[in-house]
Amino acid sequence: MREIVIVGGGYAGFYTAWGLEKKLRAGEARVTVIDPRPYMTYQPFLPEVTSGAVEARHAAVSLRRHLRRTRLIAGSVVEIRHLDRKLTVHPAEGEDYELDYDTLVVTAGAVTRTFPVPGVAEHAIGLKHVEEAVAIRDRLMTAFDQAASLPAGPARRRLLTVTFVGGGFAGVEGFGELLSLATAMLKRYPELSRHELSFHLVEARGRILPEVRDKPGAWVVRSLERRGGRVHLNTQLLSAVDGHVKLSDGEEFDSALIVWTAGNAATPVVHNHTDLPVDPRGLIPVRPDLRVGTDTAPVADAWAAGDDAAVPDLALPGRITVPNAQHAVRQARLLARNIVAELRGKPLRDYRHGSLGSIATLGLGRGVFEYKRLVIKGFPAWLMHRGYHVMVVPSWERKVRVLTIWLTAAVFGRDLVSLAAVQRPRDAFLADSGTTPSPARTRPGS
Repeated sequence: MREIVIVGGGYAGFYTAWGLEKKLRAGEARVTVIDPRPYMTYQPFLPEVTSGAVEARHAAVSLRRHLRRTRLIAGSVVEIRHLDRKLTVHPAEGEDYELDYDTLVVTAGAVTRTFPVPGVAEHAIGLKHVEEAVAIRDRLMTAFDQAASLPAGPARRRLLTVTFVGGGFAGVEGFGELLSLATAMLKRYPELSRHELSFHLVEARGRILPEVRDKPGAWVVRSLERRGGRVHLNTQLLSAVDGHVKLSDGEEFDSALIVWTAGNAATPVVHNHTDLPVDPRGLIPVRPDLRVGTDTAPVADAWAAGDDAAVPDLALPGRITVPNAQHAVRQARLLARNIVAELRGKPLRDYRHGSLGSIATLGLGRGVFEYKRLVIKGFPAWLMHRGYHVMVVPSWERKVRVLTIWLTAAVFGRDLVSLAAVQRPRDAFLADSGTTPSPARTRPGS
């Protein structure tokens, strides 16, 4: 059988493998997916995971549950040698080994883009994985518990100060959801007052949400600020050493929680460890039919899609598609069809898309939607956001679970329980055995 290897089990990788399972005949080819995580992260749910509106496990789609005829390898690809049709796998356990293939699909996605800002590596959390979203929520709730036991002053202000860096969709949605959670929690903490909360959104450009037009973006800024948030436009983070935030607009403050959402960067294996062509941004250039290469220099038996691929945008000549979930899912479905078509000697189709618009949640009951000239704000947009994602999250099982959580929360309210201790599962065991946990692991806000 022909060996098809998919590097990455995120959006594009998962949907490509899922599509191949449905379209390949028995014995026609074997599909292998390589990813260090056993699940696909449904990233649009991550902001709502931070606020507890979505259960963490419901934002993770099990690969083994849904890819039943696909070989799954828990590990990372550290080198691709396409000329030899080989790649090197770094497994979760054991030594690196080589894997042969006939057809390669690169859907490794992107990683969080960082800059050498002092203190960020030591204190910031990203918002690209389920674990990060859970940690953000638990840290905020733990900070409330700690602040409630302190007198008013600098230590309490630090615990109740949250900073998001990056004004794209992930940053704005995460900021809005966490602000909504913090505001709701104040009802349960009579020791704390609204004016002690301090939420900062830092964006280097002069606007947020670059995917929407200026007017809706400005409305989002006003909406967040009316709710008590501070939006710093044309501002950069200069330092976050020991949680002390210094901004380029001259403002300084202590922040117990710093969330970094300042964009994506190419995956290192794609950028540095492959003989496939790579453009100056670190992306793999592909043709409109998603084969790697250009019309004049195609690369046989290699395909790419998603965040690590420079896919031509046929609706906007000279540009590439933006790296978002909407494109990744559509590209993956076409990719599965085209791979099967090539195996059977049939013509391939080019990737063309019609935008469904842009939609964002800004916290419970708040959202914004834009489609061409149509803009919907507030509660209707929030309902559209929830309805759309219930429809597109993979599998009926996942749809029912998510919808059930939302309906339960509508009746009983938010579940305000922190499980931050789960991030240090041995602390209780060490305490019971008479061993004192390390102070570095138990300090407030750590």
